[in-house]
Amino acid sequence: MFTTVTSEISEADGQNELCTDFYCNSCPELLSIVNQGVVNALKKETRIGASLLRLHFHDCFVNGCDASILLDDTSSFIGEKTAAANNNSARGFNVIDDIKASVEKACPKVVSCADILALAARDSVVHVSYVINFTSK
Repeated sequence: MFTTVTSEISEADGQNELCTDFYCNSCPELLSIVNQGVVNALKKETRIGASLLRLHFHDCFVNGCDASILLDDTSSFIGEKTAAANNNSARGFNVIDDIKASVEKACPKVVSCADILALAARDSVVHVSYVINFTSK
């Protein structure tokens, strides 16, 4: 009985894995659009790379990675953007807004803001990092 349950769980888990090509058909230019947006932002200010990673962290830290940190206040709602922990602290919102606008032009209503934020954070880390070769002498 245990092996049957385990194998069923394993098969179900395989269907819920993250995949890097999720948008390859519905928005094939997504990765290059996000990357170019990050590169443009880094050319203006290198520190924005760390800010995008921090923005992603703060989004994921509260109730999961849902891009709720990007929500603006309304008359009936106070968003995470202006919450005490983020107000006048978190930055990079304009970079994500610019990237989202570019993505929407290429493939409207396809890509989530949460995915854009995650990809931008990833790309910013890649671009501001450097590799140390420990094997060369």
